[in-house]
Amino acid sequence: MSSNSERRLMVIGAHAADFVWRAGGVLALTAGRGGVATVLSLSYGERGESGELWKEEGQTIERVKEIRHGEAERAAAALGADFACLDLGDYPLEIDRDALGAISDRIREFAPDVLITHTDTDPFNPDHPVAFHAVMRARGLAAGAGVASAFQTVKPPALFLFEPHQPELCNFTPTTFVDITPVIDRKRAAMAEMKAQSYLQSYYGERADHRGNHARRSSGNAEIRQAEAFQRVTPQVMSSL
Repeated sequence: MSSNSERRLMVIGAHAADFVWRAGGVLALTAGRGGVATVLSLSYGERGESGELWKEEGQTIERVKEIRHGEAERAAAALGADFACLDLGDYPLEIDRDALGAISDRIREFAPDVLITHTDTDPFNPDHPVAFHAVMRARGLAAGAGVASAFQTVKPPALFLFEPHQPELCNFTPTTFVDITPVIDRKRAAMAEMKAQSYLQSYYGERADHRGNHARRSSGNAEIRQAEAFQRVTPQVMSSL
């Protein structure tokens, strides 16, 4: 991923906290280098990913959504990114024609250079593959499917998948490691905001260390301590190897 100061990065997650664990580092890097980083959540994860909040007596769906929005907004701000949510509902997340159009419109309006979302398979989370397929279709629509269209289109953004919770079970094979050592404190601060899923903070902190080890071995750069892993979907076009 380029350090170009005009880089535009968009992360689309099924639930409000997905971006923090899996792409918080690259969001912080993009913003810190003068680029523009934004997060679009398809739902708040209010039903299936807010267990700690539902322990409160008298809790309501609307209150959970409000809390989750605040957490995600503060986490994104800690990374230097913007946050928005389409509030489509979770477990099950369902994408109809209008929702697909809304996702496509957001991609078209932001015109990202890089777009990141979920893998196409996740046996433990039925919402994540739904998000993948929706983003794939929305990206194609926003880019005009490679032909002239009756509506405004954008340059096709490079598409990456972020690392799922169980990578080996989700058809995830890393093709790209990003050194997030310079921004690991910002990622930790962002993760700390997601109190409804605080149990994931240590897991993804350790995952960053593990991927840092893989990045060191892949690059020979002994200075890398933490990294995030991604799988590139779209081909990379280069003038030479």
